[in-house]
Amino acid sequence: MRRGRNGSGIIGWVLIAVVLGALGFMAFSPSFEREDPKVTLSLDGYWNFKDPIHVNVEDASGLKSFKATLMTPHDEWVVVDDTTPSKEIKRSFDVLPPKGVRRVDSPSVTLKIEATDNSLWGLFMGNTLKEEFTYVIDQRRPNLAIVANSYKIQKGGSAIVVFKADDPHMESLKIETNFGKTFIAQPFIKEGYYASLLAWPVQEQSFTATVVARDRAGNEARSTVPLRLKDHVYRVSNIELSDAFLDGKIAQLANEYEQTAGVDDRLEQFKIINEKVRSDNEKIIHDITSKVSKNIVTDFNPAPFYPLVNGQKVADFGDHRIYSYKGQQNLSNAYHMGLDLASVHMGPIVASNGGKIVFSQPNGIYGNLPIIDHGFGLYTLYGHCSEVDVQEGDSVAAGQQIAKTGLSGYAMGDHLHFGILVQGIEVRPEEWMDTKWIYDNITSVIDDAKVIINQR
Repeated sequence: MRRGRNGSGIIGWVLIAVVLGALGFMAFSPSFEREDPKVTLSLDGYWNFKDPIHVNVEDASGLKSFKATLMTPHDEWVVVDDTTPSKEIKRSFDVLPPKGVRRVDSPSVTLKIEATDNSLWGLFMGNTLKEEFTYVIDQRRPNLAIVANSYKIQKGGSAIVVFKADDPHMESLKIETNFGKTFIAQPFIKEGYYASLLAWPVQEQSFTATVVARDRAGNEARSTVPLRLKDHVYRVSNIELSDAFLDGKIAQLANEYEQTAGVDDRLEQFKIINEKVRSDNEKIIHDITSKVSKNIVTDFNPAPFYPLVNGQKVADFGDHRIYSYKGQQNLSNAYHMGLDLASVHMGPIVASNGGKIVFSQPNGIYGNLPIIDHGFGLYTLYGHCSEVDVQEGDSVAAGQQIAKTGLSGYAMGDHLHFGILVQGIEVRPEEWMDTKWIYDNITSVIDDAKVIINQR
């Protein structure tokens, strides 16, 4: 009798241990995970009832089934019903309108998502997500029309466009180009109108600019700016490096720049300075000068830029310089992205138009470098200065002295490297130094646009 009672007790303890072990296994085994599937959607709040809604479902145990249903007060359509079990942790589905249904008699639709995972939790039924999302249906494209623009743009040059764009659900407004640059337009004159300067980089063989307006539902309107393209042939200079230059200026700069630390070979030093250091310096410049204000533009009428009194040109903008050394061809190359001007030793440099100093520091090969923001995405820079009279954050007036010419940076003689940039792209300074060009291509377009806008 005792042995029977002892045997029953042992069996009881074994059963308890088995149950506890099973419960522990269920509590900690990935096969019994208890998290509902997680879902993310590509659209939020608005839908054009045309483009797919991309649905991503994520679950640690994979997905057993997925179902998407579109509903209005009067109709209901199952648009996705996938019951193929998968062990993939992440799965994607596209939700499209029902076949043959292009419009709905309702201002909105509800998207119901149901997803069940492969977990053995819930009596082996898995965890189920049920969630609903409401979308306002918007099938109308933004209203977009070009009001005025420059007649032409020259390679390496600038232009302007003024346009109207409105939509109650506007999400983005930009100007796309064929070479990847996006120009940002500023509000212009009154609500619903915008304007932007444009720039055709020297290195690009062609140019197109297209205004793109997109609303939150995914509707898009596009309008290409009708510009006549004018080519411009820039100088190609084949330059033979001298020992005096390598042992002098390059050796001096190599001791200053961290990019050439530990490099003893003279030609390698030159290559690093001419390419890597230049690229690093220009990235700083491009980042600073790509910024565009969100404030409304009511007028833009710059005076011609004459930064150096009696300054004479000593190097062209856009010059493509190709370097060689004692028979070694094409050692390195670079584009000269400014106009070099010289007058007297430490000649005074003035701001031809007012603006704000957004940079005033040494910048590698550019030496001491003040940069002025003149508004509307237009910037000027002044390289190789010996002295700088302004600091970042200063406001400067037209005619105010800002610096003196010099030899700082990658300069062989006392001069000013004068650059003009439009939203981070270097453009021909000669255009902005020409009163007639400014009127024909910029200010007259603005005046014409004002007349048209004020009549509406």
